[in-house]
Amino acid sequence: MAESVTRVAFADITADSRRGGDLRVLLSPKTAGSTAGFMGALRLAPGQAVSEHRHPYSEEFIYVVSGSLVLRAGGEEVHLGPDVAALTPKDVPHRLENHGSETALVVFCLGPLAPRPELGHVDTEPLPGAIPPPWPGRST
Repeated sequence: MAESVTRVAFADITADSRRGGDLRVLLSPKTAGSTAGFMGALRLAPGQAVSEHRHPYSEEFIYVVSGSLVLRAGGEEVHLGPDVAALTPKDVPHRLENHGSETALVVFCLGPLAPRPELGHVDTEPLPGAIPPPWPGRST
């Protein structure tokens, strides 16, 4: 009998730390065959941030399980603690920062899906550790 529920553990997914923190997309078209959106979890240590980005086609739902974060979105600074959720509207640039003393655990969901995966996420600031492009008229 085929299973009707897809189960994915945090440890089953390779961490993506390109944008900061330990981010794992748990349920997605790739991992679970989802068709309406995707869900993941983020562990963000004290002093870490997820670089600013936007989702042109999706709203992002954020729920803080433990720890605390600052969500910077659309010119606002929103403080989030345990058992608090926030919604970032479509196409609004946002970033997450941990100014606390403990690692934050966050669950996030995005929906609807973009028409193609490469259209779903747009970075709006340099990624952590990335070398910024040279200024005009300045050599590298």
